[in-house]
Amino acid sequence: MVAAAPKVSYEECRRKRLEENQKRMEALNLPQLAQRSGRIANMPVPVYKEVVVDRINSPRRIYTRRDPSNIVYASNEAREYALEQAEELQSTLGPQYPTLVKTMLPSHVSGGFWLGLPVQFCKTSLPKNDGLITLVDEEGEEFPTVYLARKTGLSGGWKGFAVAHELNDGDALVFQLIKPTVLKVYIIRVSSYDEGEKF
Repeated sequence: MVAAAPKVSYEECRRKRLEENQKRMEALNLPQLAQRSGRIANMPVPVYKEVVVDRINSPRRIYTRRDPSNIVYASNEAREYALEQAEELQSTLGPQYPTLVKTMLPSHVSGGFWLGLPVQFCKTSLPKNDGLITLVDEEGEEFPTVYLARKTGLSGGWKGFAVAHELNDGDALVFQLIKPTVLKVYIIRVSSYDEGEKF
């Protein structure tokens, strides 16, 4: 039969553990480092201030939800046709205002509703900080959107624009910067391929 080890009190175990920890700290030279600490060296206590960041507020619009199962995917030919028409339109706009052409993908017009923009266009033409960018359609209706500078794209508000204009996969959009935070948007429908429209 094995004899039971004598019970050691909690305080005795704690004292031994503290001694072991003190030896480890001395071996690592931590007591000397702690004396150099600003809190121990009688330096002023740091003051942490809460910084209030203004949210970007834009008016809310209510849109009917789009059923992602009803998405019609554009053929490569139709997509290319819409892109060519958009580039032709872009060439008529003149060089005084920066422009870009963007072909819509499913993630732009359903589900995620995020519109990434070309980095070079953002760096040279758009604000350096997050803010509101207003999209103006061909009828002059304005749609405020949230521009995220570091992510180079449009977030909040873009869904409203896409849904209101019933954008589809393959539609080509021409964006023209008419003011520092205003983009005029021209829409070339991918469906124009079947209709053979000319712009």
